[in-house]
Amino acid sequence: MSKNIYSVIRRPIISEKSIKLRETLNQVTFEVSRTANKFEVRRAVEALLEAKVSSVNTMIVRGKEKRMGKYTGRRPNWKKAVVTLQEGETIEALDLVGQFPEDEFEGEE
Repeated sequence: MSKNIYSVIRRPIISEKSIKLRETLNQVTFEVSRTANKFEVRRAVEALLEAKVSSVNTMIVRGKEKRMGKYTGRRPNWKKAVVTLQEGETIEALDLVGQFPEDEFEGEE
């Protein structure tokens, strides 16, 4: 059964670690549906972002225990996919390098 690509990929994950992976290993990280498998993630990334995928690694991230005063709760588990792009492929929509001008922060010391 084929899923809608927008229901497979929920959001990109932008963190220090994911930016480092993109710069060094040409990998991008997404939060995906818990029921999506590697084939569906590959198909969704290639269709949505128009980039050739080399491999897909998925993992279940366990939800954290959170407290509000004396009450405790739990965040839900979610699935993360680390997608390795083929050599020479980039995704401009997720490119953060050059988005902030260097001279904007000069003189604020």
